Amino acid sequence: MTDNKRILDQIVEEVQGVIAKMDEHDLEQAMPLITKGSRIYATGEGRSGFQARSFAMRMMHIGYTSYMMGETICPSMHEGDVLLAISGSGKTRRTVEDAEAAKKLGVKVIAVTSKPDSPLAAAADAVIVVPGRVKGEAAGSIQLLSSLFDQSVHIALDALCLMLSRRDNVSDADANANHANVE
Repeated sequence: MTDNKRILDQIVEEVQGVIAKMDEHDLEQAMPLITKGSRIYATGEGRSGFQARSFAMRMMHIGYTSYMMGETICPSMHEGDVLLAISGSGKTRRTVEDAEAAKKLGVKVIAVTSKPDSPLAAAADAVIVVPGRVKGEAAGSIQLLSSLFDQSVHIALDALCLMLSRRDNVSDADANANHANVE
């Protein structure tokens, strides 16, 4: 990338590069773990937490019962539930602890990470590898910290939600009916 390119164009190229490296099979392997009969929990710290919240919200829109870990209305997990845990490094202490505790309860864990050999991935039943640069890595992006990972995770999880909505025959109109219509 050259310095005379617009920053927006450079960011889009970076995200396209990460998405091109992703294996869509990772999303397909996660799909069978997510059923209408299971409650879906999401967890992540910092900006990964914002991506987890976005995922939980979209899951609600397409008809799932979903929760964000740590919220005051979040019930305890039980066998048959699903936890989607996001950590670029795969080492974020609280996220890894949530995943390990969930596994002990018989909860299915989906890890979203850039590091398939991480502790988070080791605790997971399915791993969605998003190979974007994460905090602490010196090269791989013009952006700050883990922005590239965060942006790519958002797209990957929106793709997963779209795949689930198609599998479950949930239309855009159905999702809109679950959306807050405040005018």
